[in-house]
Amino acid sequence: MSYWSWDPSLSVGVDVIDGQHRRIIDYINELDAANLARDKSKITEVLQGLVDYTITHFSFEEDLMLRAGYPLSDSHKKVHEAFIAHIHKYVEQHEQGVDISRQLMSELQIWLTNHIKNDDQDYSPYVKKSLNKQQSWIGKTLKKMFG
Repeated sequence: MSYWSWDPSLSVGVDVIDGQHRRIIDYINELDAANLARDKSKITEVLQGLVDYTITHFSFEEDLMLRAGYPLSDSHKKVHEAFIAHIHKYVEQHEQGVDISRQLMSELQIWLTNHIKNDDQDYSPYVKKSLNKQQSWIGKTLKKMFG
């Protein structure tokens, strides 16, 4: 049984973003498993993977928002930066031997749920429209070239 399961209410309606959010949830579940096993080296490994993946996800998301012309992309990026800085404090505590897993998992679940359902839902229509235009252009071009 996993710590946290994907819930359809977390969908922003952009498949690639939903997939990335699912992967972050997978990392949180891996952190739970490592914590239950009391495997500190695995906790370190998962924690680093989680941080790296989240930074990459945020960068990808920010690029999509900019391309879509989302008017609040700068403030959304600042939210991401503040979150990463906060998570780095957990990493530092972990490196000092503090057991941060349970607290971090709880905080990640709350933060991620709120962030997806509020901040990410806000940019979703802009990104969907932008992606539809891109797909539409590509589709028209392919149809024109290849019938």
